[in-house]
Amino acid sequence: MDHVKHAPDPAESVWDYPRPPRLEQSPRHLKIVHQGLSIADTTRSLRILETSHPPVYYIPQSDIAMQYVKASSRRGSFCEFKGVASYWSLQLPDALVADVAWSYARPSPGYSALKDYLAFYASRMDACFVDGEQVVAQPGDFYGGWITSHVKGPFKGAPGTLGW
Repeated sequence: MDHVKHAPDPAESVWDYPRPPRLEQSPRHLKIVHQGLSIADTTRSLRILETSHPPVYYIPQSDIAMQYVKASSRRGSFCEFKGVASYWSLQLPDALVADVAWSYARPSPGYSALKDYLAFYASRMDACFVDGEQVVAQPGDFYGGWITSHVKGPFKGAPGTLGW
């Protein structure tokens, strides 16, 4: 049956995602590369799905090159659902790339699985991939959703959308 082609999965509408956000396991292959280094590679991620946002993928620290990832001096922000975020920077041989990821050391009830996972801003990495497809970063600098052909918008984050 190798000659049979399957139709691609239909794109998920971010407007069908719930609020409060849903946390779920994802078997998709995620890869993050920066300055030629493999920063993360996993098929064991979690993703947050929230109305109007592309998915945010959380990667287990065991699948991240943590020798390059250092706690940031940035003060934590508060999410009404997940709790207080901590931020992470990349310390590379030739550069510090500030605030590339965030995590929840003590997630709120209902999101406890996020402990020891990091989410990365695609906009601050050279390339992020989901199943081999390069990600487009969610517009704006506040949210960290990853846009692929698997999701359709419009997406919150661009100028004029913060009140959605």
